[in-house]
Amino acid sequence: MATAQSTNASDTTLNLIQAIDVVAKEKGLDRGRLVATVEEAILKAAQSVFGANRELEAKFNEVTGQIDLFQYMLVVEELDDDEREISLEDAKKYGLDAELGEELGFQIFWHPKDARDAMKQDAEYGDLLQVKQARAAFGRIAAQTAKQVLIQRVRDEERDIIFNEYKDKKGELIKGIVRRIERGNALVIDLGKTEAIMPLKEQTPREKYNAGESITALLKSLDKESKGPQVLLSRQDAGLVEKLFEQVVPEIYDGIVKIVAVARQAGSRTKIAVMSRDTDVDPVGACIGMKRSRLNEVMQELRGEKIDIVPYDRDPARFVCAAIQPAEVNKVIVDEAGGRMELVVSDDKQSLAIGRQGQNVRLASQLTGWKLDIISETKFRELEETSVSNLQKIPGVKEPLARNFFRMGFRTIEEIADASIDEITGAAELDDATAEKLRDAAIAIVDGEGQG
Repeated sequence: MATAQSTNASDTTLNLIQAIDVVAKEKGLDRGRLVATVEEAILKAAQSVFGANRELEAKFNEVTGQIDLFQYMLVVEELDDDEREISLEDAKKYGLDAELGEELGFQIFWHPKDARDAMKQDAEYGDLLQVKQARAAFGRIAAQTAKQVLIQRVRDEERDIIFNEYKDKKGELIKGIVRRIERGNALVIDLGKTEAIMPLKEQTPREKYNAGESITALLKSLDKESKGPQVLLSRQDAGLVEKLFEQVVPEIYDGIVKIVAVARQAGSRTKIAVMSRDTDVDPVGACIGMKRSRLNEVMQELRGEKIDIVPYDRDPARFVCAAIQPAEVNKVIVDEAGGRMELVVSDDKQSLAIGRQGQNVRLASQLTGWKLDIISETKFRELEETSVSNLQKIPGVKEPLARNFFRMGFRTIEEIADASIDEITGAAELDDATAEKLRDAAIAIVDGEGQG
C-alpha cells in the first residue's frame, strides 16, 4: 500500500500524550483503552465533517501526540465513486507510483480531489489555503472531541470500577457518612471511593439523619446506567435485619442457626423465624443473647424497632401459633387448599392477636406464608353452632358427623358439595361409597336451592 506525504492534522498542536498518560496514571485506567477510545471518537468526528462514505482511519501518533487521519482509496480505471476511488490517470498525474487494484492511503488534508480543485487557481497558493482551512476546521473539532471523550471515558471507567467493586456486595451491610440531603429527601452517602443514594422510600419512617452522621444500610442494588450515584442503599429492606443478626450472632454467621424468614414493618416491628442445625443450640436463645445483649444491639441499630424472634417449625399450625405471639391460640382450623388458617383465641386476647392496625396478624401471615383469620372463642362457638345446624340438613349427617366436618374446615353444604371424595373421607373417616352418597345429597340440596 502506498502512502502520500504526511502533514499535521491541525496547526494547533494537539498533544494528547501527556493528557492520556496523566489520566491513565491518576485514575488507574488502561492506557490502551483510552487511546482506542480517542481514535474512535476522532474517526466519528471526521466522518461527520468529511462524509460517512469515505473510508477513513484515525491513528494516534505516539511521537507527535496528535491524531493522524487518513483516507484509503482504490486505484481504478474509471471512477464510480470519487470519495472511495482514484483513477490510475490521476494517481500518475500526482506522481504516485500506483497500480490498478492497489489501495492508497492519503492524509485527509491532501486529498487528490482537493488538489485538483486547488489547481484551478494559483497552484501553490490554492493548495496552501485549502489545507490551512481544512486543518483549522477539523483541528478545532478534533481537539474538542478528544477532550470530551477523555472526560467521558474517565467517567465510564470509574463507573466500571465502582460497579465491579460493589457488585459482589449486593445484600451486604455498607457503612458510610451522610454528606447531604437532596430534593425529595434522598440521602447522599459517602462510601469513600464513591457516593451512594438512599431514596425516601428506602428510608425507615421516623429515622432522621443529618449531614456528617454515620449510617449503616443494606446495599440493595447497583444501577450501572444511572447518571447520579449508582449504588442504592436501603434501611427499609427486611434484609437489613437479617444481616444485622448475622453480624452479632456468631451461630448465624457459622451456619449453626439459620434465619428461615423475616417479615418487617420498618421502623415499627419485625418478626424473624429461626431454626438450629444443632439440637444442642437453642436458636431463639442464641439470637437473644445473655441478658438480651444481642437482641438489644440489633434493636439499638434499628433505633428501637421491636423484634419478635420465632422458632421455625415444619408443622404449619405450630409455626403459625408461634408467629402470632404474644397472643396464645386455643384452636387452629387449617384450609390447606385455600392456604388459610383460622386461629381461635380467647375473647380478651383477640385484639392482642390482631395487633394495632392489624400489624401482628399481618406480619405473622407474611412470615409463615399463610392467610390468617383471628376469631374469638365466642364468635367461633356461634359459628360452630350455625354450621353444625346447617350441615345436618344433609341426609345421613347427624350432629357428631356435622361437628367433625366443622373441625376439619367444612362450614356449609356448598363446601361439602364441592369437596372431593378423598377430602370427605379424610375429614370424617367414611368409606368412599358413604362419602359419595353424602356429597350427592349435598349437591342435590344446592341444586334444589338454585332452582328455587
